[in-house]
Amino acid sequence: MTARIAIIGTGNVAWHLARTFENAGHIITEVYSRDIIKAKHFTTDFFNASATNSLDFRKSTAQIFILAISDDAIEEVASALTLPQDAVLAHTSGSVSMSALGYAQTKNIGVFYPIQTFSKGKKVNFDELPIGIEGDNDFTESILLRLGSSVSTKTLVMNSQARKNIHLAAVFACNFANHMFTISKEIMSNKGMDFNLLAPLIEETLSKSLQIGPENAQTGPAKRGDFETLDKHYEALSKSEEIAEIYRIISQHIIDYYA
Repeated sequence: MTARIAIIGTGNVAWHLARTFENAGHIITEVYSRDIIKAKHFTTDFFNASATNSLDFRKSTAQIFILAISDDAIEEVASALTLPQDAVLAHTSGSVSMSALGYAQTKNIGVFYPIQTFSKGKKVNFDELPIGIEGDNDFTESILLRLGSSVSTKTLVMNSQARKNIHLAAVFACNFANHMFTISKEIMSNKGMDFNLLAPLIEETLSKSLQIGPENAQTGPAKRGDFETLDKHYEALSKSEEIAEIYRIISQHIIDYYA
């Protein structure tokens, strides 16, 4: 299957999907941004793509339109699109229902949700990356499944509620965990130490969590009930009330969990 795909958006998800699709042999026909300069800059990496700041795609040769934009803009942009007959329109959000595309000018709506965190410039391997697919009809579902299977071996059908549950869990596993790394880096930097000293520890923590389960990989003073160390840490954070409170709440939750 060689699909002709229009990418609506120029953010991180759009950047990764466009490159992944083209590397898999698909054709990127257009890239949309409200800022035509951004769209033109984006298309310089692709052989056939043209830049546009118009949502009128009636003359487009694309078969699939991927909405890779912020969650709060999906419904508005989808309803403003003018699409070719039988076009497939899919958004990429984990937390937005497929029904947000309900006012689009096509009956073929769906979701193409890669379960990953994306940063522009940081390469992501799609080979075993889970991709959640939802389609409002069999035709749309089959098109999106084939597209997903062309870039990943882990493409599966999931409904909007399942996708929302995954997205919520992912916020804890990714966004919150990464913020803990940020706090850790600030503590190290404030003491004049290199954050990379913790790199082996972070790598081993993630590796163990995946190998034996995070509940079995838990260590530290809260897990073992070492209240003396907990008090010392809390005292050391006394100059930063917010960080100290985060430390207290998480430590107490660990204590309660393993009680």
